[in-house]
Amino acid sequence: MCGIVGIIGREQVAPLLVDALKQLEYRGYDSAGVATLQDGVLDRRRAEGKLVNLDKLLKENPLGGTIGLGHTRWATHGAPTVRNAHPHTTPRLAVIHNGIIENFAELRAMLEKDGYVFETETDTETVAHLVTRALDRGLDPVEAVRETLPQLRGAFAIAIMFKGEDDLLIAARNGPPLAVGYGDGEMYLGSDAIALAPFTDSLSYLEDGDWAVLTRSGVVIYDETGATVERPVQKSAGTAFLVSKGNHRHFMEKEIHEQPEVISHTLANYLDFSKGTIRTDAAPIDFAKIDRIAASACGTAYYAGLIGKYWFERIARLPVDIDVASEFRYREMPLSKDSLALFVSQSGETADTLASLRYCKQQGLTIGTIVNVRESTMARESNTVFPTLAGPEVGVASTKAFTCQLAVLASLAVAAGKMRGTINEDEERQLVRELSEIPRYANQALRLEPQIEAISRDLSQVKHVLYLGRGTSFPLALEGALKLKEISYIHAEGYAAGELKHGPIALIDESMPVIVIAPYDHWFEKTVSNMQEVAARGGKIILITDEKGAAASTLKTMHTIVLPDTPEIIAPIIYALPIQMLAYYTAVFMGTDVDQPRNLAKSVTVE
Repeated sequence: MCGIVGIIGREQVAPLLVDALKQLEYRGYDSAGVATLQDGVLDRRRAEGKLVNLDKLLKENPLGGTIGLGHTRWATHGAPTVRNAHPHTTPRLAVIHNGIIENFAELRAMLEKDGYVFETETDTETVAHLVTRALDRGLDPVEAVRETLPQLRGAFAIAIMFKGEDDLLIAARNGPPLAVGYGDGEMYLGSDAIALAPFTDSLSYLEDGDWAVLTRSGVVIYDETGATVERPVQKSAGTAFLVSKGNHRHFMEKEIHEQPEVISHTLANYLDFSKGTIRTDAAPIDFAKIDRIAASACGTAYYAGLIGKYWFERIARLPVDIDVASEFRYREMPLSKDSLALFVSQSGETADTLASLRYCKQQGLTIGTIVNVRESTMARESNTVFPTLAGPEVGVASTKAFTCQLAVLASLAVAAGKMRGTINEDEERQLVRELSEIPRYANQALRLEPQIEAISRDLSQVKHVLYLGRGTSFPLALEGALKLKEISYIHAEGYAAGELKHGPIALIDESMPVIVIAPYDHWFEKTVSNMQEVAARGGKIILITDEKGAAASTLKTMHTIVLPDTPEIIAPIIYALPIQMLAYYTAVFMGTDVDQPRNLAKSVTVE
């Protein structure tokens, strides 16, 4: 959601805060703001829209001071306006916040009754006035925050700076991540390591319920009971996260093209290419003792999990129940301690997925997490972490993280099959060999980019698109529709091809493109019959298939994208690339903001 950063430094901090916010803009870009303290006096600058607007404002009207807070917002309460932008201030303090204060309405009513005047529509302003009220009663800043935190319900990461206190920041975490960075006579706060990478690689991560008092000499951390605690200081790989677009127009384009390399890195973590086997240390969980997998994820990661379900059940004969994380806990699924709870997340901070993880942990299940950020909350709270090695993914629409998640799921399914005796050594070697070929096939798929760019020009002229697929291509149809929706804003729906005649066929007419994902597999003939139903009603078919499929299909299509003939297990990973490129180039032709689509944020840290 929102990104927050704080610095107690020795030089002018406003430019440093903006630099840090640039690393966090993936978390929200509805508005941004900076507040500093100079000679004990609070001042701030805020701007609606992208961070570039704040940067321009600060160049025109600079802020001085060696202590400050910065924020980039993804709006929850209140429109994305300057008035609602953070930091929020009172005459005594400035506050920034990531998350949702669920009881803000009752707190606001109480504060207004006491005479405190609100200027914004946000839930965050209640925190500012609550702490101010405690200060007005004579408490010092530390005691004022100590009194305030138990009154807040919800998910929040908060940082507060106080008038007249040029060597003090106070922060608190309950849900969304918050890291403390250590420098030489300087201290830092950030939503994640990427924000602090320009300044330090020494970090501590606050645990849920922690709050911290920062000065230039260090930090004192308290837990939710008020007892002082030590949180380990660790070296972060955050400096590796300082990335640029290079020669690409957008981060999404760059990340699409990085997939052969990062998938190769991820596979090498799970496969022994020289022996043609699963690495013995790849899956520390004994799948032979697991009776079921209870899986959960959100968005694109959920679609990765759906594809993984096919692999686990087919290869390892291991049943998989998978839910979107926002529904997982509320379904009250019967859980067994012999089951593995498996979660998929790029950031490792997704609020709904993290809540589902903790629910399963309370039930006594073994927790496994497929995650791209090893230092994330989900990684730290899991029994076993299955890392993806996608590297930082800046574009909001997931590309390389998705295919790396698939690479991990496929590898784990083969490992589970080996442990459970559902595949023999020859079958293991065959599957490992096929997985090792993914980077080569992915490179071949990327060579179709000019054709896909031309097709996307036609797609950019329509208002609705239907995606169809069977088997593992069904979740890909869902993913393709999601990609198109989120970055081009064209309405799109994904369906199992067999469901076409159960309702969606009513949408088919001459203006409706239907993108059919159909490798030449044992579902191909049935999918072709669905294509005939579309053709009979004048629908415009865009067929994504392989050489055998293109030869076998006699139907006239609007366009046919021909991928190389690929082994069945890796087809979903290879076919992900053309649907990503279709969405990307369609959005480019539409003129939308590809990397930062409206209303979205990269890491959703509130439910």
